[in-house]
Amino acid sequence: MRIRRIAPLLAAGVIATLVPGLAPARAAAADPLERYHQQKPAWHRCDSSSPAEYQCATIKVPLDYRRPAGKKINLAVSRIRTSVAGKRHGVMLFNPGGPGGEGLSQPLVKKSMLPKAVRDQYDLIGFDPRGVGRSSPITCGLSTEEQNWLRPYQPDTFGRNVAWARSVAKECRARAGDRLQHITTRNTVRDMNVIRSVLGEKKISYLGTSYGTYLGAVYTQMFPDRADRFVLDSAVDPGRVWRGMVQVWASGAEPAFTRWTEWTARRDSVYRLGDTPAEVRKTFWDLVALADREPIEYEGEKHTGDDIRAMRGVFFSPRSAAEVVADLKKAADGRTGDRNSSAPAGPDDEVPEDNSLAAFFSVVCGDTSAWPRDPEQYRRDAIREKARYPLFGDFASNIMPCAFWNKAAESVTTVDNTVGVLTVQNQWDSQTPLSSGRGMHRALKGSRMVYVAGGEGHGVYSEDPRACANRAVNAYLSTGELPAGDVTCRATSDRNRDAGDRRPGTTPPRVPGAPDRF
Repeated sequence: MRIRRIAPLLAAGVIATLVPGLAPARAAAADPLERYHQQKPAWHRCDSSSPAEYQCATIKVPLDYRRPAGKKINLAVSRIRTSVAGKRHGVMLFNPGGPGGEGLSQPLVKKSMLPKAVRDQYDLIGFDPRGVGRSSPITCGLSTEEQNWLRPYQPDTFGRNVAWARSVAKECRARAGDRLQHITTRNTVRDMNVIRSVLGEKKISYLGTSYGTYLGAVYTQMFPDRADRFVLDSAVDPGRVWRGMVQVWASGAEPAFTRWTEWTARRDSVYRLGDTPAEVRKTFWDLVALADREPIEYEGEKHTGDDIRAMRGVFFSPRSAAEVVADLKKAADGRTGDRNSSAPAGPDDEVPEDNSLAAFFSVVCGDTSAWPRDPEQYRRDAIREKARYPLFGDFASNIMPCAFWNKAAESVTTVDNTVGVLTVQNQWDSQTPLSSGRGMHRALKGSRMVYVAGGEGHGVYSEDPRACANRAVNAYLSTGELPAGDVTCRATSDRNRDAGDRRPGTTPPRVPGAPDRF
């Protein structure tokens, strides 16, 4: 079900007020955030077309947690409360990924996925992270072309790409101002803890996907005593944030590409791309070379060889990749491809068009100062990585605005705690590949991992009651008991057929483009 954006969500009259300092002066001095913890949200129906049980409110959080008496920003929060007497365990927060992904609709999305035995135990809580969607959204004022941030390396275009990266960083500083340095993972985690307190809970449970796993891991690091039952689905490697997580897209794509050539060769009678892996590989790279000489008209647009390489995410689902490449080959041969695609939904008029990307840059550039500052380092890396990983290596290592970003306000978080956490991971995940999920599992020393052998797609947890990962997640959320050890199971064929390369609740990417977030 696609949840439409909620336009009238945050009318001025429903913003929660900050309760003035009613506590004694000593208590206020002991906890400078007390005024935020004492907020009383003005809950209201989110939208006239949504269920009455789906409620929204706005709370305030400090822009800079080092100066809680200073500027404040809005944080949009939503909930669906459990009404089952005697079964309530607490609250469960959600994050669907990003950085830059909106999460306000998550209670509606997850209610349709969670089994009743789990749903009855929790108030389901969504929120748009700071700077995103309805939570004081930021913008860099970027044009459509400026938002094209994953760029292939070519010697004759590198100088223009450096100028683009420098310009984007400058535009973001000019448009977002002093807010830019405060849209970070650590501050979003602090916001989550304010939400916990405002809801009157000692602890929170949590289900985060993709970037949401990193939020969850950092929460367990910063607030270990406040973490209850945490599920991290398709995990970021906390040791690779953030350039390393972009680069892992390239290293992860190569084995997926090899697997695709083997799978497709066995089905030459269907796709006609070659009857050996070597022939399938040659067909693909011949297609890339052809498109570099003369772009291929496909679905109303011209596609270069670099455009075709940029579809690396589709190779994590061999069937999808075979269909797309076969259609591109038909188009190159002058025949019309028959694959349908869904154009992405247009932006909400009340949220800046570049908001999601502006928040993405703010987090990945502002979480860490480890980004190289010398443009020539990016040139060298892109050349080297393209040779190592021909499909996507140069895209993943090329220049980014982070090279010209302000220095991070805080050190990147080292995740190394022993909080009990359940991680779940597909074998063939394009956005957070298996090596990334294993990195998270190693960092969280008290975690258990559910590994889905043969699993395809980004985002493991679904409403399928047959899937072994779902059984493990639901058992943990119901009882709080982690498996005795790590769990390995095999994906069902139906799940793989439909998984594609997307998170639950999102629209499939337009071919031949590829998802470019976590």
